[in-house]
Amino acid sequence: MNLRTLLFFFILIPVMFFGLLWSVFVNMLDPTGDGFHKVTAWWGRFSAKLFGISIEVTGQENYNPDQNYLVISNHAGMADIPLLLGIMNLNLRFVAKEELGKIPLFGNVIKKAGFVMIKRGQNREALKSLLQASEVLKSGRSVHIFPEGTRSLTGELLPFKRGAFLVAQKGGAPVLPVTIIGSHLITPKKSLKINKGKIRVIISKPIPPSQFKSVEELMATSSQIIGNNLKQFSKN
Repeated sequence: MNLRTLLFFFILIPVMFFGLLWSVFVNMLDPTGDGFHKVTAWWGRFSAKLFGISIEVTGQENYNPDQNYLVISNHAGMADIPLLLGIMNLNLRFVAKEELGKIPLFGNVIKKAGFVMIKRGQNREALKSLLQASEVLKSGRSVHIFPEGTRSLTGELLPFKRGAFLVAQKGGAPVLPVTIIGSHLITPKKSLKINKGKIRVIISKPIPPSQFKSVEELMATSSQIIGNNLKQFSKN
């Protein structure tokens, strides 16, 4: 535990609590969840400033803010979600693990706003809950999924799971690969420490699912893009 951890408990947690109360009201006025997205985008930017995290973004020109995408990225730190909410100029929803949806108040708010709760595992129920995200894409919103399924301990890319790419295929939206570098050093896995530092985000060009013969080919290409970015930009 360090000073930034104390800031998390004594400043960010209270801000989040009052933000959730406000979001209940926002969701009542705007059941589409678009109003809640604006709240979460502000929260993402506020969190970065509070903890002294600098963010360098490459490739903002590679996507159209007026279009919707299935956004995928590697996952190496707890900062990844607020980071992406704060910097991506998209009306974005996240696919989150089922347990988050059971948290009092918080779970109710994010579900009302269109976040998709997914069951862990490879069974039929997991696939069914994941494919709900394709309906969010069809509504014109963007959806984010971590195709690794869990956080990487070292920042190295883990194998992708095919479910995310089924969502893109069913939802008819381009895949937007995003590479996050350095977040595993800001919020290390299995640690309460929050470190000051720099995170690099590389937004690659969208990939139309229709160009691929199978979900597996789409998955392999997406993994290769993010893997290559990790190798290239981690050295700079």
